[in-house]
Amino acid sequence: MVNFIKMKIIFRCLICYLILLIEVASGSQNPGAVFLLIWPTARSTALAGAVTGLADEQDASYYNPGGLGFQEGVGLTTSGGPWLPGLWPGMYYIYTSGGTGLPLNLPPIKNFNIGANFTYLTLGETDVINERGEFIGRYRTWDAAFGIHSGVNLSDYLGFGLGVKYIYSFLVPDWVWKTMPELGIEAGGTGMTFAADIGILFKPFKPISIGLSMNNLGPNISYTSSGESDPLPRMLRLGVALTPLDYSLFEPPLLRDLLKLRLRGLVEFDKILVGAFSDTTKSFLEQLGPEFRDMWKSAGVEITVILPTIRVAYFEDITGQRGGFVYEKDGLTYHYSLFDIFTRRNLGKLKSIGLCWGIGFGIADHIRLDFTSDALIYDFTTTNWKIGVTVNNLNGLLAKIRNEI
Repeated sequence: MVNFIKMKIIFRCLICYLILLIEVASGSQNPGAVFLLIWPTARSTALAGAVTGLADEQDASYYNPGGLGFQEGVGLTTSGGPWLPGLWPGMYYIYTSGGTGLPLNLPPIKNFNIGANFTYLTLGETDVINERGEFIGRYRTWDAAFGIHSGVNLSDYLGFGLGVKYIYSFLVPDWVWKTMPELGIEAGGTGMTFAADIGILFKPFKPISIGLSMNNLGPNISYTSSGESDPLPRMLRLGVALTPLDYSLFEPPLLRDLLKLRLRGLVEFDKILVGAFSDTTKSFLEQLGPEFRDMWKSAGVEITVILPTIRVAYFEDITGQRGGFVYEKDGLTYHYSLFDIFTRRNLGKLKSIGLCWGIGFGIADHIRLDFTSDALIYDFTTTNWKIGVTVNNLNGLLAKIRNEI
């Protein structure tokens, strides 16, 4: 494993730095297959990942499959764009998820949703140069996951969902080891494993929904011929969505559903479980504070005014040095949480705040085009953005059009 890490540093030092930015788990272990932590869709990126408590579109297969049980008809979401081009050229990310709701006459289950999803990330091309400075060749590093997912509504108030996925990670081709025996590695550089996601969505009252999910539960992934492995980025998510305003502007059935005024607030706490509570010198209660600080925390607002939808969200990952309130003092940069702002003094000069934003145009919840950016949560200059298309309950939309005609 040491030789493998050394090789990555030699050939892809910037990419290693990039991966370290995302490997935010505490303790002695860091997760592998960290591309599974990237916010998948344009809408969820604009909301800083605060979607677990809402889970009303097909990206619920990523955040909380419990929301799938409430989704009727055919749904599809696809997003993509360059990923952190400020660190390395040629990197981009794509996510697609689609499914269909099937009515069931099996009380208390009224709807069964089933579908598939696909995730792809490439870290661009890498030049292989030996110790004599000679160019040997070039290869492309990439990761992918393919999954199937399903969800049911156990009642009007509770949804349950499950997803399974196959994960493939291609870091280094075999020819690198064969042409560079000085590395001391005979094989390795490709990892494969599988994982499961499970979640529930609870709707105790009409304007409120609460989501809880566990993601990336599965065997470790190994890249080396020796069999040494890294745990998957297992994640615990808790989210709450509140919709205090959802007002239709027109009386005709089609327009009433398509043209709205809506205000929605979302809050989420995400915890990577790898290495959590691993300090054996401290009690559980002593570790609770630092573990809470280590969580990803998001809070977002979504406002729909007839056709456009505006989204703004705050994000903090203090351990991973992303988002939060960024201050500069004595030539150094520090990330502080919202709690720190109210409890600490003399933090320095405020440089930035970890905000994500996005705008969508469409016909309410049925068809929408989204554009979003989360570039402000990073310390370095980048133009990180995604563009996405979403279709929800296409069957319902077509039925309403036929009725109006």
